[in-house]
Amino acid sequence: MSLRTFFHAVIISAGVFSSLAMANELRGIRAWPAPDETRVVLDMQEKAEYSYFTLTKPDRLVLDLKDTTLKTKLPMAVKDSAVLKTIRSSGAPEKGTYRLVFEIKTGTTPKLFTLSPTPDGHYSHRLVLDLPHKTAPVKQASKPVSSKPVANDKAILPYGNDDIIVAIDPGHGGEDPGSIGPSRKYEKNVTLTIAKKVMARINATPGMKAVLTRQGDYFVNLNKRSEIARKNKAHLLVSIHADGFTSPKPRGASVWVLNTRRANTEIGRWLEQHEKQSELLGGGDVLSGDNEDQYLSMAVLDLQFSHSQKEGYDVASRVLKELKGVTTLHKSKPAHASLAVLKSPDIPSLLVETGFITNPTEERLLNATSHQNKLADAVYRGILSYFNEKPPEGTLFASRQHGIKHKVASGQSLSVIANKYGTSVSALKQANNLKSNTVRIGQVLMIPGKTPAVSHTSSTAQKSSSTPSRTVVVKKTVTHTVKRGEFLGKIANQYGVSVSSIRSANRLRSDELAVGQKLKIDVSQRRAVQHTVKRGEFLGKIAAHYGVSIDSLRRANKLRSDQLAVGQKLTIPSS
Repeated sequence: MSLRTFFHAVIISAGVFSSLAMANELRGIRAWPAPDETRVVLDMQEKAEYSYFTLTKPDRLVLDLKDTTLKTKLPMAVKDSAVLKTIRSSGAPEKGTYRLVFEIKTGTTPKLFTLSPTPDGHYSHRLVLDLPHKTAPVKQASKPVSSKPVANDKAILPYGNDDIIVAIDPGHGGEDPGSIGPSRKYEKNVTLTIAKKVMARINATPGMKAVLTRQGDYFVNLNKRSEIARKNKAHLLVSIHADGFTSPKPRGASVWVLNTRRANTEIGRWLEQHEKQSELLGGGDVLSGDNEDQYLSMAVLDLQFSHSQKEGYDVASRVLKELKGVTTLHKSKPAHASLAVLKSPDIPSLLVETGFITNPTEERLLNATSHQNKLADAVYRGILSYFNEKPPEGTLFASRQHGIKHKVASGQSLSVIANKYGTSVSALKQANNLKSNTVRIGQVLMIPGKTPAVSHTSSTAQKSSSTPSRTVVVKKTVTHTVKRGEFLGKIANQYGVSVSSIRSANRLRSDELAVGQKLKIDVSQRRAVQHTVKRGEFLGKIAAHYGVSIDSLRRANKLRSDQLAVGQKLTIPSS
């Protein structure tokens, strides 16, 4: 080989190796199915250069990655997605290009965008594909819906009986892990667990209902979280987070409310930047939309913001006071920051930082069930304290302040009615001048204006005090004919009543009985509660309301699935 030929070969080889060195790498593929869309994230070594198109019969999305090599396994099956079945590779149209094929169940309009590496180095370059799910068409009612209110024979509520709706927002999720602890524990998992615990406590309170902005490990756009709260007509939005910082030293819980101007501390500015990273995953402005009268729109927004800020600060102060009793505080007063999830002009909102997951001690606490229960109790008590004092008009909480009239229905006793309205038998008797515990069908009782108590006991004690009775006590009078050899004590034992109750019911002056004598016996029969499923109820909510497990409900009713129908009758097990 001549020297010239040798150098020529070296130059060609160098060009090939340089081309390979400059090629991008597809290092991993992650899919995050959510209720409304499926997000697919491609982890890349460098920023992706790509093009894509769609095909039909069958439906497919084809993605071409330029100058890219594969470092992950394919094909990849996608579970629990309403739109995506499989991700596989295919023949590339040109050398150096890598082709991915996404097998789609139904037509979709994909949205693709790139993300830069995260500041903490957890993620490198990413290419994100959002595949929206098809929305089901709204069914038209076959008959016109009457606007006439439906009569309620069991209760007359002149002031309303609506539930107070609280939207609980578990921070981060899916592609967005949030802050990460020293032992790689993710904020997104802690927030979802605590949020579900808060939801269970709220749903177990008569007159209150909680909704979650996300129910699993997927990302929800920050602006959409407020939309979910608004769609469910929430009276309050509470976002649950676990704090993080660049140093492991900071610790303690804090509560944040909206400041429309700027954050007031270094931690606040860091939080804003951290949330901005999450916001980029969804995109969009916090407040958007065109309005012909810009000044009127601004004036209305200003009034709404002022109200929601004021009320949000009130709830935040109460939650912070409760947190002080169960954990260390990072801030003794509610702090302000311009966080997107708080920017709902019509819904009072607060963000609860339950502790610093970047602090080794608090990372362990935040992942401990006992500490999570304490945090959930504190958040719940703060919320309950606020609504006890400031119940929204038209709700059952507001009605309690004025007093409620209740018409006794078949099978109801004073104890059942007391449990229904969160009061006591003695308070019912006093409010209605009752001398005994006996009530009759059709009798109208005044329910004293008592709101649910804010308990400072443990979660177990709280649950037992607020759990409704799972049996109905029915009073019944039977006639007993005295037989030879019977006496009062024996007859009392037979019916499970006291001797004195038999004396009183029959006005006996002595304990001597005659064979064939007729005696009236007042007995109590206990029977299992039958629950009628209402709109918006599900097994978890019903189980929490009666203090039983979902499995016991399934077994007692021989349910093959967790789907319930409105009007369906369920037997509530005794334990």
